[in-house]
Amino acid sequence: MTAKLPDKYRYIVIEGPIGAGKTSLARIMSERCGGASLLEDPAANPFLAGFYQDTTRYALPTQLYFLFQRANQVQDLNQSDLFEQRTISDFMLDKDPLFARLTLNDDELRLYQQIYDHLKPQAPLPDLVIYLQATSETLIERVQRRGASYEKNISDDYLVRLADAYTRYFYQYTAAPLLIVNSENLNFVDSEADFALLLQRIDAMRGPREFFSLGN
Repeated sequence: MTAKLPDKYRYIVIEGPIGAGKTSLARIMSERCGGASLLEDPAANPFLAGFYQDTTRYALPTQLYFLFQRANQVQDLNQSDLFEQRTISDFMLDKDPLFARLTLNDDELRLYQQIYDHLKPQAPLPDLVIYLQATSETLIERVQRRGASYEKNISDDYLVRLADAYTRYFYQYTAAPLLIVNSENLNFVDSEADFALLLQRIDAMRGPREFFSLGN
């Protein structure tokens, strides 16, 4: 299937909590619509498995590893790259502190914030952010079903709190055009019809914040 996105969307970020499907959608969109994919690599984080077993002990090194990884990925993304080809990413560096506030104690959070403020590169603002929503129950079921080894000890409570934190974050988000997608009944991996509906909804966007779900 060959698909098309509006030319004005050169830098698209797909976001959402663990299990929302952001990486799968970013891959599919880059493959079918053309463009480079810029993806997180959680499996490369040597602290992540330990974090899901002992959050208190591993929270800071886990968070700092992700911060350095994400910052390194976006620092090379500049406007000239976006003129050459579209870039579709499954993360936004600006949301990195969201995880830190969930897991770090006060002293660790102050240290993290100092490092974040010093390190944060000047990445281009996304032309479009797609925020994938799902209920906590759906996120838990998806994470369990995919069975990633580093996620086997992830707690249901953490996924619930993370989903709530994402909801609060994007409720206030105004930095870029935002499409909020209820992904409960949409399967962009296996259904070309669902993916086509999403592209139609993106093409029809006129306001800075819009919503999309089946029946919407």
